[in-house]
Amino acid sequence: MSVSIEEIVKDVSKLASLPEVSIKVNQMVDDPDSGVNDIGKVISQDPALSAQLLRIANSPFYGISGSIDSIARAVTVLGTQQIRDMVFSATATKAFEGIPNEIISVDDFWHHSLYCGLLARELANQTHKAQGEMLFTAGLLHDIGHLVMFNRIPELAHKAIIHTIEPHVDLELFQSEREIIGFDHSQVGGKLAEQWQLPKNLIECIMYHHEPERAQEFSTEVLLIYIADKIASQAYDSEDIDLTEVISVVPADKLEKCALTNDGLVQAINDAHAQISEVESLLFSK
Repeated sequence: MSVSIEEIVKDVSKLASLPEVSIKVNQMVDDPDSGVNDIGKVISQDPALSAQLLRIANSPFYGISGSIDSIARAVTVLGTQQIRDMVFSATATKAFEGIPNEIISVDDFWHHSLYCGLLARELANQTHKAQGEMLFTAGLLHDIGHLVMFNRIPELAHKAIIHTIEPHVDLELFQSEREIIGFDHSQVGGKLAEQWQLPKNLIECIMYHHEPERAQEFSTEVLLIYIADKIASQAYDSEDIDLTEVISVVPADKLEKCALTNDGLVQAINDAHAQISEVESLLFSK
């Protein structure tokens, strides 16, 4: 079976697409003629999204003192780029609702992705080298290519997973995907992000999160997602974990580039654990 990235992304985009409000807000943030009130009016046209954004904005996740009682005030207080990231986070997770796959638990998928996003946010706040809310969104979306592949080419995706546990095979999943299919989930996710017209920083984080050295404009952001993903894959599902062992999965040179310490990583892991239940309820509440 021969299939291309373009084919499967085109197919899935008919089923999983961002709502018009997300696309419009993204365009307006980059438009110097669009003001805070204009963006607030567009978001307010979607009552369900507006209510969710207000819940998130008023939660301890953002640590803002005082009540944010309108979308217009949320845009003013948080800023247009941060609101855009919130919109992407809230709508992208729902874009795949009802899209079937028979390979993984979608709940487990989003739990890992959310934990990766929370870790990336904490690492950004520690290093002061990147914008934390953007990295939260990037972490949340970094593996969306998996969902596309599980839906459109499930047999090949499953074959790639099985290949990684075969005797004498020493490959990460993305490498196995390239060997079996000809491309990997990060490339598929990057192509979908381009089709969704996401900002370039998010596209690069999704496309290069397994190979941060290939990043072009946003090397620091991509590297932080790489580190967060490595740790999240080891630490997200257990309270009784050996943090020294978890941290050891990240190459030392990668940590040095971001000026991250072991103590800092432990703090980030603990902080992400403390937040995940609340943020999960904010983003995935029915």
